[in-house]
Amino acid sequence: MLRGVFPIVVTPFHDDGSVDCASLDQLVEDLLEQGAHGLGLFGNASEGYTLLANERVEMLRRIAVRVNGRVPLVVSSGHTGTDAAVALSREAEDLGAAALMVLPPYLLKPDGEGLIYYFQAISDAVRIPIMVQDAPLMTQVAMPAALLARMAKEIERVQSAKVEAPPTAPKIAALKAALGGLPFAIFGGLNGQFLIEEFECGAIGAMPSSDITSTYVAIWNHLEKGEMKEAWRQFTAALPLIRFELQPGLGVSAAKHNLVARGVLRSARVRHPTQELNAEGLRELAVLRDLHANSQD
Repeated sequence: MLRGVFPIVVTPFHDDGSVDCASLDQLVEDLLEQGAHGLGLFGNASEGYTLLANERVEMLRRIAVRVNGRVPLVVSSGHTGTDAAVALSREAEDLGAAALMVLPPYLLKPDGEGLIYYFQAISDAVRIPIMVQDAPLMTQVAMPAALLARMAKEIERVQSAKVEAPPTAPKIAALKAALGGLPFAIFGGLNGQFLIEEFECGAIGAMPSSDITSTYVAIWNHLEKGEMKEAWRQFTAALPLIRFELQPGLGVSAAKHNLVARGVLRSARVRHPTQELNAEGLRELAVLRDLHANSQD
């Protein structure tokens, strides 16, 4: 069920900061038209950390109706508290999530046994797969490959992981080895900067931002066909833009400006504490956007 490119859907806002539902509808259709194999909701690139509870509910309900089962929805439902994560996970399942992407608690950071307890509690509460989001640059919570493999073996619903712990490719290889052949879906993150290396080490998917989805899908399709030279050619052409969007705190703004330039969103508004690109950043982005567009011709 989970394989391929699952872009993290940015949250469109009006200039006044309210959710722009019309642009959200257009963005979802655009992502599907570009070949997305699934959608990721409320992750870091979605500014999920800025959304109100009622906004999450309305957005997920709206997206689920529009997608209507065409692709699976992976919904972020982690929280700083176990009971709250359980409640968010149940809610996401009820509203149409096909799987959950779950960050560990990152305020009071539990040890390995505490992480097992947290993910077990969520697993006991739902009937859909759980993707453990291994993102220590954001959470400062380390989850070694051995611990992720233990979760996969001991916790029923833990059936996937999104590895964002650099260097990602060696971590994915170590996790594959620790799993000992157990079926387990490993995805890469960090905007796909090591997409090809991760694939070669056993990843079966990637979850980048949502502004150049057709490029990621094209690269992925070449990888699946074993066309490595063409995969590298297209990846290399996109790399300056991918690299620019990896600047801490600025990637969401860059992705939104790219989507506005394509006419998908009406505003590039972000919510604080997400940073907005300054004038110099916008000039640099425009150059890289043009380079990327020319490379697709």
